[in-house]
Amino acid sequence: MVRNIGITVSAPAKACNDPNCAFHGALPVRGKSFNGIVVSSKSSKMVVVVKEYPHLVGKYKRLERRRSKLHAYLPACISAPEGQRVRIAECRPISKTVSFIVIEASETNGS
Repeated sequence: MVRNIGITVSAPAKACNDPNCAFHGALPVRGKSFNGIVVSSKSSKMVVVVKEYPHLVGKYKRLERRRSKLHAYLPACISAPEGQRVRIAECRPISKTVSFIVIEASETNGS
């Protein structure tokens, strides 16, 4: 049974019994969602995602690229190795640094 999370993404093919899964558990998804690239997947249930965004430098009236790292929870039903482009969504705090969850992994690797 796959739950509707309120965001139009494809549901994962695998099933899991993780209570912190947005699709098969009871974790609510709310707030912002971002696209990014996984740069570290050393932990078993957490990934580090880099998000790039433009920033306006007012003095020169030009845009510069900035990036920030976000920690996201990785449910067992989604696989996201390093270099994979993923979509993450905001949820309640799961730990001290994790307040996002991976809701979709693209078919091809990032770049």
